[in-house]
Amino acid sequence: MKYDLLVVGGGPAGLTAAIQARARDKSVLVVSNQPTASPLCKAPRMDNYPGIPHVSGLELVERLLAQAKELGAEIRQGRVLNLMSLGESVMASIGDQVEEASTAILAVGVARATPLKGEERLLGRGVSYCATCDGMFYRDKPIVVAGNAPDLEEETEYLRSIGCRVTSVRLPGLEILGEEQVTGVRTAAGEEIPCEGVFLLRASIAPSQLAPGLELEDGYIKVDARMATNLPRIYAAGDCTGQPLQLAKAAGQGQTAAHFALLER
Repeated sequence: MKYDLLVVGGGPAGLTAAIQARARDKSVLVVSNQPTASPLCKAPRMDNYPGIPHVSGLELVERLLAQAKELGAEIRQGRVLNLMSLGESVMASIGDQVEEASTAILAVGVARATPLKGEERLLGRGVSYCATCDGMFYRDKPIVVAGNAPDLEEETEYLRSIGCRVTSVRLPGLEILGEEQVTGVRTAAGEEIPCEGVFLLRASIAPSQLAPGLELEDGYIKVDARMATNLPRIYAAGDCTGQPLQLAKAAGQGQTAAHFALLER
């Protein structure tokens, strides 16, 4: 199935975009971590969202989520590992699945994963972001797993179940070793662990890694007035586009991004 719109992120910007798409009777897939796990949901009370004063962050997100579902948006829990603009469509790797959409909106918030030393250089040469995608290449081989993804334990157990020799380490301060291929890691404590593969299972991936060639400005995704990025058919909305980091701005940008993204269909 080819969706009219793919939305990456289930916060106010992403859910507003999904609501806008369904209001125009367009098919939309929203992919995110559990939406109610957002830091916004920890806010006990917010008084600055227009028309809905004295609302908790959790209540607001639950209302947006319920509205999007009621209108028919497809909500999928998972991690988008790669997003590419290809002519008349956008292709997204979601775990071990691939989905196609006419356009996509990045609404990934401000959680930006800083690349580890050696990560970008060895990506595809021993560094992987998906256990179910690449695990079979490392059967009977030593690998290292690190991360903070909600499915970290499940993915780690999967790697063990197919015969990978897994060592789990902490993500902070980790360095990936090797020249042409991964040969090991060095932990923050200075311990070197030989391995042939490193699985980095983060809850979020930096926008520049998620969509190769994506233009950033001061660490945020650069967009124009239509919320379009420099990549064809890929838009962005919400906190990932920069200051001010406010709910009303996120919702407005989500609506704007969906409006112009759907015109490209």
